[in-house]
Amino acid sequence: MATCDVCGEYENLPYQCKRCGQTFCAEHRLPENHDCPGLAEWDDPGGVFDSGFDESVEGGPAGDAGDGAGVLDRVKGRIDRETGTGGVLGYFRNNATYAILLAMWVTFVAQWIALFVGGEALHNTLFVLRSEAIANVWTWVTSVFSHAPGQLFHIIGNSIVILFFGPLVERAVGSKKFVGFFFGAGIAAGLGHVLFAIATNAPPTGVLGASGAGFAILGVLTVWRPNMQVLLFFVIPMKIKYLTWGIAIVSAALVVTTGTGGVGGIAHLAHLIGFAIGLAFGKRNEGLARSAGGMGGVSMGGARGPRGPGGPGGPGGRR
Repeated sequence: MATCDVCGEYENLPYQCKRCGQTFCAEHRLPENHDCPGLAEWDDPGGVFDSGFDESVEGGPAGDAGDGAGVLDRVKGRIDRETGTGGVLGYFRNNATYAILLAMWVTFVAQWIALFVGGEALHNTLFVLRSEAIANVWTWVTSVFSHAPGQLFHIIGNSIVILFFGPLVERAVGSKKFVGFFFGAGIAAGLGHVLFAIATNAPPTGVLGASGAGFAILGVLTVWRPNMQVLLFFVIPMKIKYLTWGIAIVSAALVVTTGTGGVGGIAHLAHLIGFAIGLAFGKRNEGLARSAGGMGGVSMGGARGPRGPGGPGGPGGRR
């Protein structure tokens, strides 16, 4: 059971294309109905069907050597194949949430190694998105995976949120779109926080952590399943809409009253940005959520869902 990668319709008996590895409904199962990259690569650069008869034919190794569009098509086709069921990255299909969690903990170990080898200076250069070093573009990404080394609760809290709620979003929209959404929200939340600090002439500030992306996930589910029951701190039951909107209101009040994006070492503005992105993404993809309802999907309405803690957070110059 899965959703069609073309129309998003939920299919009880999905078809998987052997060429591109994507999943389709009966209407789009034929290669010509889903613009399969294999149609433009009849000679199969992978070597399965390459006869070597005429390399001058368009799409062959020599015929499109100077064709930029042909190169891009081949690259896209290779990515589609490798991320499909038979590709080297096929394992991560429908498991992107767990791959992200693994990357977070591997990064956490790498942070400690960097601190041991080069001290705080090396650690901050590699892993912290800082207002005074915003040109270090790699930190736009690494900061999403990184967490305050001295605060184990920081990474544990974010991991719990992603583990409980990430799969619900991923199964509804697909792994590729989920990964793009996760990184887009995380990067936008971090950049928004440091750009606000720059615009307000605040002292140099840094941000790290997956809380912005975590709040984005919670924002999606606030739209899709506002009455889903969650357990705050594993103890207090409440509807997710009360939890997320409550945190958002408190964060907004702190940002407005203090005039800063972070209070008490918590990047409240990053949380708000992530939450807003999640609400917008959830609204835009409500159709996918409905078609994915039921087994392995997200049921719309007031049905009870997975129980889990109520969101990331914690002290220490992070989000």
